[in-house]
Amino acid sequence: MKNAYERFVRPFLFAFDPETAHRLTLGVLRAASHVDLAHGGCSIFQPTVKPKRLFGLDFPNPIGLAAGLDKNGVALPAWAALGFGFIEIGTVTSKPQLGNPPPRIFRFREQRALINRLGFNNHGADAVAQRLGKLRSSGRWPRVPVGINIGKSMNTPLAEATEDYLYSFRVLREFADYIVLNVSSPNTPGLRELQGSAALSELLAAIAEKNVVTRKPIVVKIAPDLAPGELDQIVATCQGNDVAGIIATNTTLDHSSIPAGQDEQGGLSGAPLREKSTAFIRQIAAGSAIPVIASGGIMDADSAREKIAAGAQLLQVYTGLIYRGPGLLREIAEALE
Repeated sequence: MKNAYERFVRPFLFAFDPETAHRLTLGVLRAASHVDLAHGGCSIFQPTVKPKRLFGLDFPNPIGLAAGLDKNGVALPAWAALGFGFIEIGTVTSKPQLGNPPPRIFRFREQRALINRLGFNNHGADAVAQRLGKLRSSGRWPRVPVGINIGKSMNTPLAEATEDYLYSFRVLREFADYIVLNVSSPNTPGLRELQGSAALSELLAAIAEKNVVTRKPIVVKIAPDLAPGELDQIVATCQGNDVAGIIATNTTLDHSSIPAGQDEQGGLSGAPLREKSTAFIRQIAAGSAIPVIASGGIMDADSAREKIAAGAQLLQVYTGLIYRGPGLLREIAEALE
């Protein structure tokens, strides 16, 4: 049965192009973040408390907001009020950038999927840090873990990627409960090359050197388009560099579920990614003790249970939230043991 969001809110939002709908939604949530009464109204969506402790952090429930929906961290109090057990903002880059030209988000309703080629559009590390500093000073900082997802600026050569990540890390680490290194977006040319053992080891070692005092948990977000051997290699590299967790997975370049005449360039998310993401979780969990955060194809209670059964410790939603609304959180929480 469709919930109120699917019957009333989604048709309204889907009447707009995807990026306009995103801006409208984020604008409402940003405004709600400054109003205590709005927080109370959001509480009807909150799932039951199901505490989880992972890499030294306490999560009131295992369902988090995936990076990409709130790239600049403008609505953290509202996300927490809706009931998310943790919030991940970003991807943030060292320099502000506009991303790729629009249109750059595409809905595929029949497949319950999205394709995006946004290209890390964000305000840059300095502006995001300033905003987060003001939020913390205001007393409205959310009482759930906040992760910050960082990536390489589009105009930074791969040879200078480590320094680019280090800049964002230094600027943002004081506001993060954990830091995610995004080396897997398909929309920044060459970025996925950083998943190679040598490049990833260099990046992780450099971050670790600057993480001695703050000791933030470092998480790596991987692509779903790796061969099994490549995945094993990444896991081994993460193990060798004391990575706290792996997010499996980013969006995919496998568009076989989309009719050829409707296809668009970019990363595919949503229901078609479910099986591939679950297979990666299962492989990582079988071959290592590194905690896995599931991301990809979580659209309902069944797909969430599948991720946990495969070995995931936490869950992140993005496309599922767009298609199902905030009621999805309670549905998932009630289905988990």
